[in-house]
Amino acid sequence: MERDLSTLLAGTRGGPTLLQWVRAYQAQWLVPDLIAGATAAAVVIPKALGYATIASLPVQVGLYTCLVPMAVYALLGTSRVLSVSTTTTIAILTGAALSQVAPSLEPAGQVAALATLVLLPGAILFAAGLLRLGFVADFISEPVLVGFKAGVGIVIILDQLPKLLGLHFDKGSFLHNVLAIVQGLPGASVPTVALALAMVAILVGFERFVPRAPAPLVAVVIAILAMKYLELGRLGIEAVGTVPTGLPAPTVPDWHLVQALLPAAAGIALMSFTETIAAARAFAGSGEPTPDPDRELVATGVANAAGALLGAMPGGGGTSQTAVNRRAGARSQLAGLVTAVLALGAILLLAPFIAAMPQATLATVVIVYSVGLIRPSEFRAIRKVRRTEFAWALVALAGVVLLGTLQGIVVAIVVSLAAMAYQVSNPVVHLLGRKPGTNVFRPAAPGNPDDLRYPGLLLVRPEGRIFFANASRVGQQIVQLIAQEQPQVVALHLRGVFDLEYTALKMWTEAEQRLREAGVTVWLVGLNPGVLAMVRNSPLGEALGEHRMFHNLEQAVAHYQAHYLKAASATA
Repeated sequence: MERDLSTLLAGTRGGPTLLQWVRAYQAQWLVPDLIAGATAAAVVIPKALGYATIASLPVQVGLYTCLVPMAVYALLGTSRVLSVSTTTTIAILTGAALSQVAPSLEPAGQVAALATLVLLPGAILFAAGLLRLGFVADFISEPVLVGFKAGVGIVIILDQLPKLLGLHFDKGSFLHNVLAIVQGLPGASVPTVALALAMVAILVGFERFVPRAPAPLVAVVIAILAMKYLELGRLGIEAVGTVPTGLPAPTVPDWHLVQALLPAAAGIALMSFTETIAAARAFAGSGEPTPDPDRELVATGVANAAGALLGAMPGGGGTSQTAVNRRAGARSQLAGLVTAVLALGAILLLAPFIAAMPQATLATVVIVYSVGLIRPSEFRAIRKVRRTEFAWALVALAGVVLLGTLQGIVVAIVVSLAAMAYQVSNPVVHLLGRKPGTNVFRPAAPGNPDDLRYPGLLLVRPEGRIFFANASRVGQQIVQLIAQEQPQVVALHLRGVFDLEYTALKMWTEAEQRLREAGVTVWLVGLNPGVLAMVRNSPLGEALGEHRMFHNLEQAVAHYQAHYLKAASATA
């Protein structure tokens, strides 16, 4: 285990680790890194404050999350520009998990519950990195992830909307909250709504016309100044309230909560890694090392474990903040360290100013940046390509909205696995024809009416792995083609079959015998080396013999024309 850990941290794959990137640091990177780190901090810190409110946590927890995970990842991560704090998805999952255990606890117990919830994903990610389970991130398909994030965006917007309207009611299910907001609209606070609209105008306006400016920071500063000098509190606009100054006291997890929080922690770990590796890959520059999934697991795991001891939320790489970091000119992990240092400055010096911030401003920041999770264009693109996967995206969205975020992530994983099972259990079987004047064999299609077909010879090409779960369906499709074409010979082109599992091989052996008894000869064509070895060592190989296995379709067609068609002509 120690050797595995040292290998993961030694920089043998992926981007440079601490000693390597420090040794390789170039002087001309310093100014761009300083500028990028400061620019990212101006965006990350206000958003992190809002994300803390999503999880129903004190706003200072967002500051702690900008400090510890950011700094630890900068030391251990493989991406030069990835900005790590927390994300909307992780925040909503955190809030849902804590709501199940924390309401019944005293304040000290709630702090311990948060530490436990942060430490568990850290431990899961760290262990997954040592076991090289980076491929697990691919278990959620892109359409399902699109639906899941859209559902999370809807839930977050609905959760923050009452703060924009100045409404107060007991939260419940999605439909309950929708109804409560609709019923409460006549009693909405006009000053709060006006402030929220002004904040939306600032955020959207800056993003549209001055995209390089730190729009969240501008909005927060204006709101704080307005709260102080215009005395907005007298109009009923609520402020964040007391924010403690200084670093948090070290926290100790509550081990009695491990069992209750473990399922949620697993979901948070999966989403943290999925978002982290997606952002790291998306913003890897030309000539930069490709982020290594297994080392990313270790880095985010350690970052979360460290954050757990200092009051942080679960963390992960954020796409939008990484985009800001990259756009501002970040060249190395030093930019992340600069962001962490500025977060430390905010913790030590800016608490009184943050306390004066209107709640509506934080809610506006959260909503404006959560809207980006809902992308109708991606749904349209999925629907255009494949309606089945569009349905999977909708199911994932509905799971989050109607069942809750924690249940929704289970729905997303189950739907992804079911989709994968459906795909592998329904492999494609093509009826082939030969393009005139060439040696190209291609699937029969309405656009290829002139492709050559050979009387008495059926050319069929299954694709994918053939195993116990789909062998019967492949066989049924081939039998239907045989019944339709009534051939003498069936040539199975297996170039697209990379594996033939034992159960499937046994089923094919029995099918070959039945076809032979019915007067239909089976040939195998274009077998891959592994599949060929399996066939030769099986009863199917003994039944066929080498003379009924061919290297390619052209050879099989030539053999058929030379022996079967001539024999038929001689008989006639």
